[in-house]
Amino acid sequence: MTEPGPSRWKTTATIRRIFLALLVLGQTAVAAWFFLAVLPYHGGTGIELGLLVLFCVLYAWIAVGFWTAMAGFVLRLSGGDRHSLARRYTDSELGQTPLTKTAIVMPVYHEPVDWTLSGLKAIYQDLEQSGNIEHFEFYILSDSRDPDVWLAEQAAWHRLCEELGAGGRLFYRRRRVNLNYKSGNVADFLRRWGRRYRYMVVLDADSLLGAGTITKMVRLMQREPRIGILQTAPSIINGCSPFARVQQFANRMYSRLFATGLAAIQMGDAAFWGHNAIIRTEPFMRHCGLRKLPGRGLFGGPIMSHDFVEAAYMGRAGYEVWLEPELTQSYEESPPTLADELARDHRWSKGNLQHLWIMLFQRRLRLAHRMAMLNGVMAYLSSPLWLGFLILTTIEAARMTLAPINYFPEGHAGLFPLWPEWHPDWALGLALSTMALLFVPKFLALADAWLHGLARQYGGSLAMTVSIFIEIVLSVLLAPIRMMAHSKSVLAALLNLKLTWAGQNRTEETGWSRAFMVQSPLMIIGAAWSGFAWYLDTLFFLWSLPVAIPLVLAAPSSVLLSRKRLGKALEHRQLLLIPEEIEPPPVLQHALANRQAIRSDDGVLSPVEAAVLSPKLNRIYRFLARDHRKGVRAKHLESAVSRCLQKGPEALSATELSQVLQDRDSLAELHRQAWCAPPSGYWGRCIQRLVRGNDS
Repeated sequence: MTEPGPSRWKTTATIRRIFLALLVLGQTAVAAWFFLAVLPYHGGTGIELGLLVLFCVLYAWIAVGFWTAMAGFVLRLSGGDRHSLARRYTDSELGQTPLTKTAIVMPVYHEPVDWTLSGLKAIYQDLEQSGNIEHFEFYILSDSRDPDVWLAEQAAWHRLCEELGAGGRLFYRRRRVNLNYKSGNVADFLRRWGRRYRYMVVLDADSLLGAGTITKMVRLMQREPRIGILQTAPSIINGCSPFARVQQFANRMYSRLFATGLAAIQMGDAAFWGHNAIIRTEPFMRHCGLRKLPGRGLFGGPIMSHDFVEAAYMGRAGYEVWLEPELTQSYEESPPTLADELARDHRWSKGNLQHLWIMLFQRRLRLAHRMAMLNGVMAYLSSPLWLGFLILTTIEAARMTLAPINYFPEGHAGLFPLWPEWHPDWALGLALSTMALLFVPKFLALADAWLHGLARQYGGSLAMTVSIFIEIVLSVLLAPIRMMAHSKSVLAALLNLKLTWAGQNRTEETGWSRAFMVQSPLMIIGAAWSGFAWYLDTLFFLWSLPVAIPLVLAAPSSVLLSRKRLGKALEHRQLLLIPEEIEPPPVLQHALANRQAIRSDDGVLSPVEAAVLSPKLNRIYRFLARDHRKGVRAKHLESAVSRCLQKGPEALSATELSQVLQDRDSLAELHRQAWCAPPSGYWGRCIQRLVRGNDS
């Protein structure tokens, strides 16, 4: 295959990036000058120099976000970015572009089975209704370890094949050895079947993609052979709790500007977000394999956050990576509670921090991809930097209040004393400018919605405006809690503490006992810090309140924001609405209908018990199993089967149970012998429950 050639967009991208850098650095330099003027000794002490460095890093980072949103606002106001990928071809030209065989892959790990596959079913149904299903094949790639989960996955897959008539088009595979997380799962698929497909659409367990979006992605890839990865900008949907509803509203309202600005700056050097994207399989297989990091601790072992690295490797090979915000009907879901978001971020932080090694030491990566990795690192590193800024500020306030004024501070070598100066008006102006960087983009998004006639999609102008203010208040309330949690996660990552990788909670609320158990340290820290600030100085106490109050309220906030009843009340009042709730697209309608049709578990038999007793399921599992009764393993399996027949599955360890359920002969023997078990035995009692359940 011919390697991609040069592209004309690079000059435009370079000019835009230089302009962005000048804006950010110039603004940060001016802010740093004002900050030095505000400090009592104007940077004449070590603490003040530390404050200056932290201030510059944090200010520059939020300035990047501000100018990215500003660029998105200006571009949308002028009709869109004429250099974007979506503007290269008309709908007629794309419609004439032939489709080709494409794999749609969904890696799963301990997800709610029926809930997850109902989304995949919706994608299948949407493609089928579009008349293009013959060009696509689906793969469920499981890494689940719990037998109850993967047995349920296999049963649900078989049921889905029957319902859709998707035999030979919808496949299931479970890895026996779980290596390298999701990237290892996708790599296993590519080694086995990647050469069958020119493209691969990667989903998460909560992903939804409309048929029109998928076919447009394929046709754009057909038209643009230089593109290795094409990334959509997913919108968050299906939020029930107030926390989830705030996240989906903020994502839907603000991402129009941020995604448009980001795409305009990155252009063909965009990042890959790991899902809701299409990949050209041949160069991905050839260039994007992930070796283990060669360092120690955090910077050794498998790469946990694979997506940014794969995009960088694709760019290093000469291919383009594009983010295209105009590819609509791309959806995902957010964690339903604050606790679940912080648990997810605890895992993600280590993977993002690993990018420091790749960013600094990996050769021949494009600068834009290094900057994307740096931005990902700052998403978590900014929290301990902010915490450090608060700690140094508290030390400085304590020293100025409790210690006598030092006219010759450390580092001051002059003959004359250095008089501390105060400029409260400058300090107020600096604080307001920082707040503007954070909040002006939110009001630009509001103006953008008004200018483009989108207010009705958010419940009307008044409801949309009130929703913006609700989101601002809650984001301010949650920011200090996230700061402390992310700081803890970064520390754990730097110490290389072991992380567990689990399926995401998508339904449960947070209980009071769990909230106080998890959040009580933050509440104590917030109260203690605020009390100390009161002791030092009344103005410093008032300055501390925006951080201290959210920490003191961490547990109640976590509980109340998880309550679905409150989320429903907001929805009933037309608050925090998103367009998909007012006019859901077909793929979302399919998903909602599929999930409403999910039958609740009647609890008669567990998945393991059903695998043994149900003739149909046992036959399916035997078909998917292998013959493992060779050599020494045969005696081990025979012993495990005997114990399972006598005392039930609980007599086996998790490993033994998995081995038995993956062996064809063991499954057949369990089924045959269990149905002959005495009524007083474990399996006899299961049969009685099954009969009573069928009668009722």
